[in-house]
Amino acid sequence: MKHGIPLPIIDQDIIQQCIPQRPPMLMLDSLLAYASSSITVGLTVTSDNIFTQNSALQEAGVLEHMAQAVALHTGYGYFLRQEEAPIGYIGSISNLGIFDLPQVGQQIISTADIIQEFAGVTLVAIRSEVDGKLIAEGQMKTVIAK
Repeated sequence: MKHGIPLPIIDQDIIQQCIPQRPPMLMLDSLLAYASSSITVGLTVTSDNIFTQNSALQEAGVLEHMAQAVALHTGYGYFLRQEEAPIGYIGSISNLGIFDLPQVGQQIISTADIIQEFAGVTLVAIRSEVDGKLIAEGQMKTVIAK
């Protein structure tokens, strides 16, 4: 707990202070764990999600959820320092595998582990699970806009 905010955080106002995405593109609804070297986030799939089709979150939604996990790691660090979160971009995605699509009502839990961080460039390994089953994994490189 920092600044009087216990984890998990489900308050959308706090999450939206940490990342630039807004509904309907917001693909996170909870911050479950945070450390300087990792973050765990969640999203419960809803039928009105713009990436939901045939009762499942499609690949683009899973990928966007994973990218927003990385953005929230950076943004929440700024939030804890009471600074405005920067805008960032995906620089690259590698070794991505999406093995299953989460269904409406299921919660995706994604954990991003920081592999390397230097000069505004962050390389992370990220895994997404539903009910303890791996549904997606890969690496992302993000870049903070100057």
